[in-house]
Amino acid sequence: MRQTWRWFGPQDTVSVDDMLQAGVEGVVTALHHRKPGEVWSPEEIAQRQRELAVMTDGTPSGLSWDVVESLFVSEDIKKQKGDWREHIASYKSSMAHLADAGIAVICYNFMPVLDWTRTDLAHRLKNGATCMRFDMAEFAAFDIHILARKGAAEDYEASLVEDARTRHGAMTEADRKRLMANLVTGLPGAPSHMTLDDVKAHLAEYDGISPDRLRQNLIDFLSEIVPAAETLGLRLCCHPDDPPFPLLGLPRVMSTGDDYAKVLDAVNSPANGVTLCSGSFGARPDNDLPGLMDRFGPRVHFIHLRNVKRESGAIAGSFHEAAHLEGDTDMVDLMASILREERRRQTDGRSDASIPFRPDHGQNLLDDHRRKTAPGYPAIGRLRGLAELRGIMAALTKTMAA
Repeated sequence: MRQTWRWFGPQDTVSVDDMLQAGVEGVVTALHHRKPGEVWSPEEIAQRQRELAVMTDGTPSGLSWDVVESLFVSEDIKKQKGDWREHIASYKSSMAHLADAGIAVICYNFMPVLDWTRTDLAHRLKNGATCMRFDMAEFAAFDIHILARKGAAEDYEASLVEDARTRHGAMTEADRKRLMANLVTGLPGAPSHMTLDDVKAHLAEYDGISPDRLRQNLIDFLSEIVPAAETLGLRLCCHPDDPPFPLLGLPRVMSTGDDYAKVLDAVNSPANGVTLCSGSFGARPDNDLPGLMDRFGPRVHFIHLRNVKRESGAIAGSFHEAAHLEGDTDMVDLMASILREERRRQTDGRSDASIPFRPDHGQNLLDDHRRKTAPGYPAIGRLRGLAELRGIMAALTKTMAA
C-alpha cells in the first residue's frame, strides 16, 4: 500500500515539509484553479510537479505527483448539454498531458451539482476535537425552507419534515447563512463557490434527468475516454457519491456496489476502475467495505481510508467523521482485504501491485484548531489517521507473511 497525502497546492497551510514529516511517499493533487471543461496544460502540470518536489528551504522533497484528484467532469458532460462534446475533447487532452508527465492514476466523480456535502464543517466532539458532520434534519430544513425546492417535503418522512420545520424556526439569519455556506463550500482552491440562485439554476438543469439517464451519460463519457486511457496507460477511478444517497431531488448513480457493477460491466476495461472511499461508502449501512474490496479488487486503483459514525440505521441518515479506528467500518478487516488483493497482483505480475491510498479527512486536533486548515484536511488529524493505518498495515503484513 503506497502512502499518499492530498495537497491543494502552495496555498495549502499543510506544507510539503509537513507531508514529509508525516511519512508520506507520494502526493495526491490537482489543478484546482482550472474550471471543468478546461484543458490542463503541460506547463501547469509541470509547475505543480516542481512545487511539490521541494521543501520550503529548497531541499528536494523526493515526492512525486502520484494521483490526480480530481480531473473534474463538467456539468455539461454529466447532463449531455451545451459544450459537452468539446469538454470531452478537453478531458482527453488533459489526460494525454498528464500521461506525458508520468502520472498514471486519475480520480474523478460524477455527482451532479454538489461535490461532498456536509451541514457542519466544525462539529465539536466531547473531547474538544472537531469534525465534519451531515445532519439529515438540518439538511432537510435547508432543502424545504431555505432553498424552498418545489416538492422537497415529499422526499422526506413526515417526522423528518416536522423536525426540519422546528430546526428552521429556531435558526437565526446567521445560522441560515452558515448552513448555506457549509453546503456549497466546494473544495479548497476551487475557482468559484455557488450562491443560492446558482444552486436553483443548476437544479433546474437536471429536471427530467433520471438516475438511468445520468448513468447512461456516465457510460457514454467512459466509452469516449477509456479507450484513450488504455492507449495512454492511465487508470481511471470513479469516487462514490458523498453522501451515498439522493439529495435535492438529484439522481445519484455511484452509491453502492451494484451501481459500480453496472458501470464497470458496461465499459469493461482495466482502465475503468474504482476509487474505494471507505467514508463515502461507509455512510450507508448496506455497504460492506471489505466485501466491496473483495468484489472489485482488480479494478480498485485508488483508496481513501476514513471512517464515519452513522447516527441512525437509515440508508439516508445523519453521520459524522469519526477517528480512523472509531467509526462503523472495521478498518482492520478492510485493510486485510486490500493486502490480499495486493498479494494477488504480485502473483499475477501486475505493475500496479502497490495500491495508492491516503488517510482521508480527519478530525481537527491540537494545533489544527489554530492552523486554519481546509475542512476535512487537518494536519494532525490526518497524521494520527495515517499513523494508525500504518500500524495496522505493519501488523497485518507481518501476520500474513508468517
